[in-house]
Amino acid sequence: MSTLVSAKLSNLVIRPVAGRIGAEVTGLRLSGDLDLPIIDAIRQALYRFKVLFFRDQEHLDESGQEAFGKLFGNLVSHPTIPSLQGTQHVLDVNGAEARASSWHTDVTFVDAYPQISILRALVIPQFGGDTVWANTAAAYQSLTPPLRELADNLWALHSNRSEYAGYRPTGKPEPLKRYYEVFTSTVYETQHPLVRVHPVTGERTLVLGYFVQKILGVSSADSAHLFALFQGHVTRLENTVRWRWSVGDVAMWDNRATQHSAIDDYGDQPRILRRVTVAGDVPISVDGKPSRLHRKFSFPPPEIATAEREATDSLHNR
Repeated sequence: MSTLVSAKLSNLVIRPVAGRIGAEVTGLRLSGDLDLPIIDAIRQALYRFKVLFFRDQEHLDESGQEAFGKLFGNLVSHPTIPSLQGTQHVLDVNGAEARASSWHTDVTFVDAYPQISILRALVIPQFGGDTVWANTAAAYQSLTPPLRELADNLWALHSNRSEYAGYRPTGKPEPLKRYYEVFTSTVYETQHPLVRVHPVTGERTLVLGYFVQKILGVSSADSAHLFALFQGHVTRLENTVRWRWSVGDVAMWDNRATQHSAIDDYGDQPRILRRVTVAGDVPISVDGKPSRLHRKFSFPPPEIATAEREATDSLHNR
């Protein structure tokens, strides 16, 4: 290891900011040309603390954010929302359009959802607009043995068709309507195990959040109760960390072991962030079964479209 790299590592400080999740990293200027030992140190800290926070990164622009993200794998665009103009993979997160104020793991409505998300703050409200993350590995560990056994054997259907899923992004009616139409322009329904095995750490993590449409194999009432039970363990305060944003902050999280929620408490103040995501893997259940895409379609669903056509044909044939 060169003297320069050793010096950079010695300047790196990783300080926990909560008991079970989250650490602030200082002494580092993020870029796309970090040395391998630095990248490895970030990666190991990410697996340990689940979410990392970097202050004072105002030098980063969209291309710099993409370059930094590529150090950790191939970037992947959002499956339905177009990337920010002039970029390949940057998602514009603008509170004037929609506010993801429900707990979720990014993009679990597809099978191989992102492994890492990186969010950069451009415009931050004078007050409010914090983001909270939860440790889904710690949540699993907090379960009693009977509840772990139950969770290990459950599967859930995830979908971006949020009027069914219970996912309620908030915002002004007209921009939200336009956003929702784009967000659900292609509907995904994917079956995930309630518990996945993290491919790097070996930890068992709960795969929940408000993209869940239903728990499979049980009644609707039981599904709601089971979801509330296990989701409640995820969001227990001791499993969470809350971050007060400043312009230039960057948050980076292990999307295979966390949920997050953007707090909608900032009224009409502007809030703009930019996100890139690193391509993930298909979750594997505790008994070795992979997640599977159930179906993918343009709205309305095929069965409704067919019924509407048949009704129209019947009317015309009278």
